[in-house]
Amino acid sequence: MFYYIEGNVAEIEPNLVVLDCSGVGYALNATTNTISYVAKGERCRLYVSEVVKEDAFDLYGFSSKTEKRFFEMLISVSGIGPKAALSILSANTPEGLALAVSSGNEKALTVAPGIGKKIAQRVILELKDKIGKESASVGEGFAAAVVPVSDSSAVGDAVAALTVLGYNSNEIAQTLKTIDTNGMNTEQIIKTVLRKMVR
Repeated sequence: MFYYIEGNVAEIEPNLVVLDCSGVGYALNATTNTISYVAKGERCRLYVSEVVKEDAFDLYGFSSKTEKRFFEMLISVSGIGPKAALSILSANTPEGLALAVSSGNEKALTVAPGIGKKIAQRVILELKDKIGKESASVGEGFAAAVVPVSDSSAVGDAVAALTVLGYNSNEIAQTLKTIDTNGMNTEQIIKTVLRKMVR
C-alpha cells in the first residue's frame, strides 16, 4: 500500500502527474489543485490513494493529506466514482467543499463538470450523515469542548466543516485555542486549523 510517492515530475497532462522515482514512472491521477502545485522537472511528494477494480489498479495523487482524505470520503458516497470525486475536488478546495457540505450548498458542488443536482444532494446527505455520527460519538463533549473557544458563527461553521473532514472535537478544540479567530472568516479559520494540524 502506498502512503506517498516522492520523485521528480517527469510529465504533466490534464488530470495526470507522472513522478519519476529512480527510473520508474508512476502515473498519478490528480486534481487541478494538485497539478497547479507541481512543476515539470521539480521534485515533489504526492499523497496516494489506490483504487483497485477487477480490470484496473489506479493511483490518485494529492498535494495534501486533506485533499486525499476528502477524495476518499467522496468515493465512499454511493454513486460517486473516482472521476466524479476528482471533478468535485478540482472545482473546490477541500476547505470550501467541507463548508459547502456542512451548510448544504448544492451550487458549490454542481459547478464541477458532470455533477448534477441529484449527485450534489447525495454527497451532502451522506457526508452530513457522517458529521452526525461523529458528533454522536463525542456527545455533549463536542459542544462543551468547542463553545468556550469562541461564540463566533464563523468558528461554529469551521468546526462543522472540520468534522466533515473527519477530525474529532478534541483536536479541533485544542487547535482553535491556539488561534486568534477575531476578524477571520470561516474558510480562513479552516485553513489555519488544518495548517497547524498537519505539522
